[in-house]
Amino acid sequence: MPTAAGCPDRDGDGVADAADMCPDEPGLPAKKGCPESDRDGDGIADEKDDCPDDAGTAATDGCPDRDGDGLADKYDLCPDEVGKKYTSGCPDKDQDGIADKFDDCPELAGPPERRGCPMRDTDGDGIIDDNDDCPENKGPASNRGCPELGQEVKDILALAASNVQFETGKAELLSSSYAILDQIVDILNKYPDYKVRISGHTDNVGQDAKNQKLSEDRARTCFEYFAGKGIARERMNHAGYGETKPVASNDTAAGRATNRRVEFELYIK
Repeated sequence: MPTAAGCPDRDGDGVADAADMCPDEPGLPAKKGCPESDRDGDGIADEKDDCPDDAGTAATDGCPDRDGDGLADKYDLCPDEVGKKYTSGCPDKDQDGIADKFDDCPELAGPPERRGCPMRDTDGDGIIDDNDDCPENKGPASNRGCPELGQEVKDILALAASNVQFETGKAELLSSSYAILDQIVDILNKYPDYKVRISGHTDNVGQDAKNQKLSEDRARTCFEYFAGKGIARERMNHAGYGETKPVASNDTAAGRATNRRVEFELYIK
């Protein structure tokens, strides 16, 4: 029979039976001759096992890891799917640091503030859609990502102010006005991201109130003309200013003719 310092030691663990709390089971001196407890039988002593009642591996400090991704199930938000530690054990296909289950765009990398979706630039003009007033039509940053109006367009709009004519003292268009109005319709169709502001003006001949109403009616007539040509009403607004905004002197016939006008201003939504 093996002995410990000359004393009986039935289990041969080096701890004399007299001092061995488990004389028939080999153990450790530090445990008074008793073996380390391993209730779940995973080979990891209970005192070192974070999950002493559930078998695990040394890599997970004795805790179960069903999907084998190296993260214990109790810390794993996706315990049945192989994932990354940086996403709490969940898959991250696009590797953007956001778990697929929380990622609105799991196939495309994107920042957390966009819930994993990329900064998109639909029209490819170098301005991300979030900052682009015209995300589907290319334009420079100086014009908020919208296409710039060419000089030809600006010339047509300027020409319209003097070429849109009405019956004297009325809001009925003369047929000679249709051509220039149709050109503006074409422009609005070419630049769908723009709205148009229609402003009516008069000279100072006659009563102020009548001039105000006439300017409003003429602006509305142009509005309705465009609507009849298929331009969405929400892309347009109209107003009349009567004789309050002259661009020439009302002291001459030529000046008064210039002041009797309808202006068309295109602007970004």
